[in-house]
Amino acid sequence: MRTHGWSGAKPASDEEAVARILEAAGKAIEERGADFSISDVARTVGVTRQTVYRYFASTEALLVAAAVHAVDGFLERLTAHMAGITDPADAVTEAVATALEWLPREKYIGLIMVPGGSTHIQSVTSDIALNFARDMVGRLDVEWSAEGFDEAELSQLAEHLLRIIQSFVIDPGRPPRAGGELRAYLRRWVGMAVPRAVPER
Repeated sequence: MRTHGWSGAKPASDEEAVARILEAAGKAIEERGADFSISDVARTVGVTRQTVYRYFASTEALLVAAAVHAVDGFLERLTAHMAGITDPADAVTEAVATALEWLPREKYIGLIMVPGGSTHIQSVTSDIALNFARDMVGRLDVEWSAEGFDEAELSQLAEHLLRIIQSFVIDPGRPPRAGGELRAYLRRWVGMAVPRAVPER
């Protein structure tokens, strides 16, 4: 492992080096959105561009890695917020509403949620966004199999929720819905499409 620079504090491992680069990329994205460069990240970390390229082959690769890293943290916070909501309609409603409320503060997530949101990751945005939505659905406190949903249906539900979220991100409405009004709208037109299983008699 080469450790040139690093602002005088060399990382103890490749894992630490990658973590520091991703942290710097995160700061760059928060400040500039997708219009950051490897040079920005290298300067923040205190290394040369070549050092960053040893870990990430391109700006696209770094942006994708930073987005995936950010998605995991976002979903952990969302999972904690959603704990105990077991009704499918309630869970879907709250998950979408909360995601929409948090997204303005999550520039990483916004980049992967909006088609063409970044020129760097147009070729992979769809896969990352779909994985984000599927992971979000899977982390909800709903016993999906007991509610009659199989894996194919859960994937379709995740895609549908992603499309709902994307549509609100692209055009939040005039005026934008928020709070109880947003949840009432989502409960009626999104949550009601996810009914509980009917008990067998």
